[in-house]
Amino acid sequence: MKDWIAAIIQWFADAGTRDGFAHRVLGLPELASANGHAVDDLLVYVHWLMLVLFVGWIIYFGYVLWRFNVARHAKADYEGSKSRIPKYTELGVVLVEAVLLLGIAVPLWGKNVSHFPKPDEATVVQIVAQQFAWNARYPGPDGKFGRQDLKLVSDNNVFGVDPTDPAGKDDIQVLNEIHVPVNKPVLIYLSSKDVIHSLKLVAMRLTQDAIPGLRIPCTFTPTKVGRYQIECAQLCGNGHAAMAGGFIVVQSPEDFAAWLAAKSGSAAPQSFE
Repeated sequence: MKDWIAAIIQWFADAGTRDGFAHRVLGLPELASANGHAVDDLLVYVHWLMLVLFVGWIIYFGYVLWRFNVARHAKADYEGSKSRIPKYTELGVVLVEAVLLLGIAVPLWGKNVSHFPKPDEATVVQIVAQQFAWNARYPGPDGKFGRQDLKLVSDNNVFGVDPTDPAGKDDIQVLNEIHVPVNKPVLIYLSSKDVIHSLKLVAMRLTQDAIPGLRIPCTFTPTKVGRYQIECAQLCGNGHAAMAGGFIVVQSPEDFAAWLAAKSGSAAPQSFE
């Protein structure tokens, strides 16, 4: 019995912390990126706000039932309140929301979406989504991507790499399993070969649409070694479920370097089990 009571007390103690509330109460999935804390914090704050609003409205509802019950007002007042307080309150709410949106939310969003790590300080990966797989490309030992041309895109050349460019001879192309080193920013350039897909890395708290004809940057910093599933957040066709067959593999710097060395010079996409 003592162990059972101690376990309950420990559960509530853990739930009282930021991470404990996020994972024990809200049931958020494993977090494996440095940037994901801000996402989890926002979810926690929103749920606390919802709880405060819920309690507040319940109290107000109880007050209304007491204030306007038939015992206190046997005869209904059909004119209603003539106070201007509700009107001013609504205008105040609109003003506060406008300040929050235009003065805080939009500037913060603009600052965050324009801030990316420098390519020479990050693991740079090109990803092209297609029905129904994830293609990834890394620069080879020379650190340079080979030249690309949209006219060269084909079933056997998803990235449109120019075969005459020496810089592309050692580039690495893989299929459905993307390797990155831990504790180093990852800079992804995302596109699509056919329809709109959406790269969703739940453990990294990252989601970005992949749009044909556009190369969209997105970034995260993995903090835990492991193998994490890639999902497509768009319904991209009848084989949509196959998009969940992709994985992000986070490795130690040494293991990642060994993997790169083993795959250097491979021009054909490879599949890993």
